[in-house]
This record gives sequence, C-alpha cells and structure tokens, in this order.
Amino acid sequence: MDAVRVENLVKEYGPIKALRGISFRIAPQILFAFLGPNGAGKTTTIRILSGLTRPTAGRAFFFDVDVFGEPVKAKRLAGLVPQTINLDLELTLYENLLIHGLLFGLSQREIRRRAEELLTFADLLPRKNHKVRTLSGGMRRRLLIIRALLHQPKILFLDEPTVGLDPHIRRRLWGLIKRIQQRGTTIFLTTHYIEEAEFLADRVAFIDRGQIVIEDTPKALIARLGEFAVDVVKEEGLETKYFRNREEAEKFALELSGQSQTITIRRVNLEDAFVYFTGRKV
Repeated sequence: MDAVRVENLVKEYGPIKALRGISFRIAPQILFAFLGPNGAGKTTTIRILSGLTRPTAGRAFFFDVDVFGEPVKAKRLAGLVPQTINLDLELTLYENLLIHGLLFGLSQREIRRRAEELLTFADLLPRKNHKVRTLSGGMRRRLLIIRALLHQPKILFLDEPTVGLDPHIRRRLWGLIKRIQQRGTTIFLTTHYIEEAEFLADRVAFIDRGQIVIEDTPKALIARLGEFAVDVVKEEGLETKYFRNREEAEKFALELSGQSQTITIRRVNLEDAFVYFTGRKV
C-alpha cells in the first residue's frame, strides 16, 4: 500500500494552470523530495494534499484514504510544516503544542506526554516554558516540525523547512528530519536547495511549470549524466559537459587547456541533473 498516491492532479487559477495533471506514488517511510523553481507547483501540491486548497481535478489517497472524499480522516494521517512560521510568539513552546493537541482531540495527559517526548527529541525541553518570541530562527523551525508530529501522523509534509536559515542550522535540521524518517514517518519535502534533496531524499521528482519532468533516486538521476563534469567559462557564459569517468573528463579539459579558458573538473551533482532535465535553474 502506498503512503501517498496522487492521480492526475490539476489546479487552475482562472487561465493559470498551476498543476497540469501530475501523478506520483510514495512508498511508506520514504523521504520524497519535490524539486522545482519558484512557481513550479511545489507549494500548490502540498496545499492541496494538506487540505488547504481544493484541486480543479484529480484524486489523492493516504494509505487508501480518499484525501478529498474523507478529508478529516486524511488530515489525521498527515502533519504539515508550512513555509511561514505560524507559531503564536506570545505563548510558550508548551502552550503552542497544547493548542495543536487539543485541536486534534488529544487529552491533556496525552499532550503532556507527547510534548515532553518531542521537546526532548528536538533538544528544546529546557525552553519548554519560554515564550516562542525568545527563540532563534532554527529553534522556531524545530518547534514547528515537532508541533506537526504531536498527533503522530504517518505522513509529514515539509514545505521549504530550512528556507532562510544559516548553513549550520540547516544541517542540524537535516539531522532532525532524518531521525523522524527513521522512526517510520513518510516525508514529503519541497525545497529549492538541491544539496538538501541530494542529502536527504530516497526519491526525487523534478517539477517545472506544473508538470513532473522526471522521477527517480538521486543517484540514478546523477548517473544518467555521468560521473564527472567539466565546466568551461566562455564569454557567452558557463558551458558544462558530462563524462563517464575522470579520464574522459581530463582528456577533454586537456584539449581545451591552450585556449585561455577557465576550466574546472568536478563530480556531477543533483543540480546538474535538474538543469539538464528541465533546462532551468532552481
């Protein structure tokens, strides 16, 4: 049984087609990354699957629960971490978790137990009774994530969870996200940080202009291009060529070495695959 199954999802805003009939499946306990430039349809997809926006057409299922036919049941299976930090800054960390738990019908005893566990899990327990406005940006993101986990969802939607954070804080959040997955949660991640998806994801889908261009594992997408890349800086811009091994890359670079061009040999990465398959930068 798929954790998430999406069939021909369409979303139109008047003449604008935000989603053009996308379909995909996510197996349980997989971290699935949705990559694309701004406006590609990433957030629209999450908003539809989390019940915040109605689709124009299409179907979606969480463990065979019809997302649009049984929305309340579906919402209990999923947790959402939005791009915008929508915590109540004048309440404490615990009070923010308490309100979320009550909205999902949990008893106060259960909320206390889960809150203690999750605050410990996210290294936030010493801040339990502090107001959220006293937290750093990284701490607020961690609180946002564990709030979405309070009702024990089987699926977690993360919409640009590390946007605007410093690199070292982002990497700390990567560790938290992987630990959540290891506990058995299926994760749907949108991001425009390519290295984030390359590090975290089991499978990746590239979306552009409301359509899924290609889907595979990060390793397989990279392997379609080759192992090494040669970047050549020309007057008209940067040109990149891909090769199966370093020997081929070095041979090509040597042939150009007398032409007064800046040449770099490096390993192929997921950003190369994205640019190659979509023709666009993230």
